[in-house]
Amino acid sequence: MLRTITAVRHEIVAENVNHTASIRWALASLALSMLLSSLDTSIANAALPTLAQVFSASFPEVQWVVLSYLLVITTVIVSVGRLGDIMGRRRLLLAGIGVFTVASVLCGIAPTLWLLIAARAAQGLGGAIMMALTMAIVGETVPKERIGSAMGLLGTMSAVGTALGPSLGGVLIAGLSWRAIFLVNLPLGILTFFLAQRFLPADRRVVTGIAAAGPGVSGSGYNRRQRRIPGFDLVGTLLLALTLAAYALAVTMGHGRFGSLNVALLLAAAIGGGFFLLAETRAASPLIPLAMFCDPMLSASLAMSTLVATVVTTTLVVGPFYLSLALGLDAVRVGLVLSIGPLVAALTAVPAGRLADRFGAHRMTMVGLIGMAAGSLMLTLTPVTFGLFGYIAPIAMITACYGLFQTANNTAVMTDIRPDHRGVISGLLNLSRNLGRITGAAVMGAVFALGSAAIDITTARPEAVATGMRITFAVAAILIALALAAGSRALANRPSLRGDMS
Repeated sequence: MLRTITAVRHEIVAENVNHTASIRWALASLALSMLLSSLDTSIANAALPTLAQVFSASFPEVQWVVLSYLLVITTVIVSVGRLGDIMGRRRLLLAGIGVFTVASVLCGIAPTLWLLIAARAAQGLGGAIMMALTMAIVGETVPKERIGSAMGLLGTMSAVGTALGPSLGGVLIAGLSWRAIFLVNLPLGILTFFLAQRFLPADRRVVTGIAAAGPGVSGSGYNRRQRRIPGFDLVGTLLLALTLAAYALAVTMGHGRFGSLNVALLLAAAIGGGFFLLAETRAASPLIPLAMFCDPMLSASLAMSTLVATVVTTTLVVGPFYLSLALGLDAVRVGLVLSIGPLVAALTAVPAGRLADRFGAHRMTMVGLIGMAAGSLMLTLTPVTFGLFGYIAPIAMITACYGLFQTANNTAVMTDIRPDHRGVISGLLNLSRNLGRITGAAVMGAVFALGSAAIDITTARPEAVATGMRITFAVAAILIALALAAGSRALANRPSLRGDMS
């Protein structure tokens, strides 16, 4: 009898060990997916001067090598998240990894610039699938009490990929050629595909009742009666893609100068957004069920994510000019200082996930915002005489608290949602960050130029650049204050909302 009990115990222990190992390898596949898709958002930047020479092209033309990737990700990331909810997230992620890997090879062998741009657009489709579905699959792979730590790991991979891109690209171009920055994805893509195919949990057949009985994104806010999803919202997908493309082009074209084309694109985006909302109210299976925005926490989380991404992008827009023109650093030291922010964000993401698991994701989200506001205010009050330390210390605070905010916010959103909405909500989170990034680059760049009172920022006096930096981060502090207000209001309203739903 004792031998039997002992044998059973050994079997249980062995099964638990194997299960834990499978979870770790599954997380490794998701982490690699996030790393690869993030890496290619920035790695091509290092190759732009080389591509201009190789293809005898102008700088605006080669910029489309970067823009095409980012534009496709922005326009389709919500749609591919919803598609994963319908057809199976594991299946679609494997397809996305395959598309990304094949497109990377096509980029590496492209004989002309425009074929390279087309291949980069295809690579963006694969990258969008990988970005959207990695966070969605975490909820199916990791126990609920460890979701924060898993989100922290994905946040680290995202930060490492974005920060590593320019330096890795420079090394590969110098040692091999520009084609190597794309071909390096072939072995990494194959490894990621193998791990995902081997260790990710099988897809479950998704059934749902889209018609809402009340607000909320969790199961309690919807009618319990279930039915099959009738199909994919193609009209909504096309309208959203066109709307987002118009907005992205409006804020990126013209290099900060707003002309008639930018205004026309913004008007087209506004009209497209109106038609999209109308289409969603009439769709049998909407791309984005609008009832989910009745949950104040989801709406606030998306708004906070956009505002915070705008502020973080500001550090990358203003930093190079302030470091070189106001503090007099050379290009090498500017690059080293700029790498501090992404490095701090990468190092804090995993501990931030553990803090979210231990103290609560909503509480850590607010703590992160408070820290970012404090760092932004420090930059508005720091005189140039404080030198490099007076810049690095607030930036380190901003980026560390950004790592805490992003991990906690992602955890708060992805923990208590309906399983059949994980893909689309993950896509919305990624979209909110992308919109914040492109808005930050355009709008905050314009604020910096206006604050410096210089027609050409490259010829501005050090005092003017320092003034522009302080004004820009004063605006950034206001944006974080708005995010804090949105989060506080949502937290205040959430208990009464849950009481109504129960």
